[in-house]
Amino acid sequence: MSVLRQAGLASLVCLLCMNVGFMYSWPSSTLRLFSSTNTTLNRPMTDTEQALFGSLSSIAALISTPFAGFLLDRLGRKYSCVLFSMPQVIAWVIVSTCYKVEGILAAVFISGLGGCIFIVAPVFICEFCQETIRGMMTTGVIVYYGIGMLLSYLLGGSLEYRFMNYACLSLTAVGCVLTSFLKESPIILMRRGLEKEAAESISYYRGVKVNSKEVMQEIDTIRRTLNPDFEQVYATTDEDNILKVPVKPEKLHFWQFLKKSQSTRRALLLCIVLYTAAIFQGLVVVQVYAQPLFEEAVPNVSTTISSVIFAIVLIISGCIAAFFIDKAGRRPLIIYSSIITGICCAVLGTQIQYHWGPHWVSAILLYSYCIAYSLGAGTVPFVIVAEVFLPEIKSIVSMISVEWAWTCNFIILFLFNPLVTTLGLGPIFYIFAVVCFLTAVFCTFCLPETKGLTVDIIQTLFVKKVNTANA
Repeated sequence: MSVLRQAGLASLVCLLCMNVGFMYSWPSSTLRLFSSTNTTLNRPMTDTEQALFGSLSSIAALISTPFAGFLLDRLGRKYSCVLFSMPQVIAWVIVSTCYKVEGILAAVFISGLGGCIFIVAPVFICEFCQETIRGMMTTGVIVYYGIGMLLSYLLGGSLEYRFMNYACLSLTAVGCVLTSFLKESPIILMRRGLEKEAAESISYYRGVKVNSKEVMQEIDTIRRTLNPDFEQVYATTDEDNILKVPVKPEKLHFWQFLKKSQSTRRALLLCIVLYTAAIFQGLVVVQVYAQPLFEEAVPNVSTTISSVIFAIVLIISGCIAAFFIDKAGRRPLIIYSSIITGICCAVLGTQIQYHWGPHWVSAILLYSYCIAYSLGAGTVPFVIVAEVFLPEIKSIVSMISVEWAWTCNFIILFLFNPLVTTLGLGPIFYIFAVVCFLTAVFCTFCLPETKGLTVDIIQTLFVKKVNTANA
């Protein structure tokens, strides 16, 4: 029952990622409508406005992400979730009532302000789920984002424009309300000195009694990870002694902590590289521009059907990744999946460029690409970022990592259409393939395995590498 309870409560948090999926995939079903002479808006969108339509959300996320890193600690995980779910509701209110191009672009921008939920949700889930299911629950962020995409494609292809907007507005409002019923993260409560409330929070999420052994052990683990001198103690003692280190009252500023902790710097660099690799493996452009892309790659099949199948494949592969990430581990999953993704991209590029096979071959390769990507680069970076940093620094370094991811996201979305015009769609997939193979090489040599480990032990993996290098 404890696992099912944690899964259910994690799903409430992940609903916010589903809401983000609605608006982020919306350009796929409306881009051609908004750019045509039969547009529902006051005028057709220009080429520049079309590029902004697909990428403005990433610009907005760049702006809101630093605030999310700050508010995660000030407001806490729960109220940060509530706050950053509001932009989706506001955006759909604007879309439902405004029929001007400028209003639609403003709505997309406002919606993007909620994109920082991809920091808040994984951190929140990671902090209240037990280690044995932490990876699986954290990947729910991607699964529910895929569900949001699926609903967006379905509603966009089957409902009249106005009714789709009302449906998305209702769903985002429900997600916002449900989140308010959650309890605060036990780690935040412990940092505020509220040990009794932290124990109640653990009891609530685990479905056990407040005075149970499981709750007391979790409290001890949190107390250990809140020690700012953890890394220095490790450097001079064995692992058994680390577990006995008491919490010290010293509070370090972010830059002091970063300067003091070499393991944190190494972990931050790792996360930045992983996010860069994940974005430039290219699936994000397929998500946002699904219908136009499928129209070119698979012209003899309905773009709506192709997009819906794509979203279903993304959801199923996300569920498979959620199962294997705590079975096979993070490291082998991203290494082997990146190799397969690279092969799919290279073959797909030749098929699109030279048309050596029937169109159904393009469809199979696109869906295979989606599956392979979701098993590795589409899920592993989110899990790694949520679990490798100590609580004292987690909010800010997670913010830096995701801020960089949104920067990459904007670059690839803004440049995709001009690059397709210049190079053609096929060569774009060659670039994605190169990134995939480089990702596999990097992870083979630089990514430690974090499966089933507490954050204090994960940090020692980075410290050990430093000590070995200095030996």
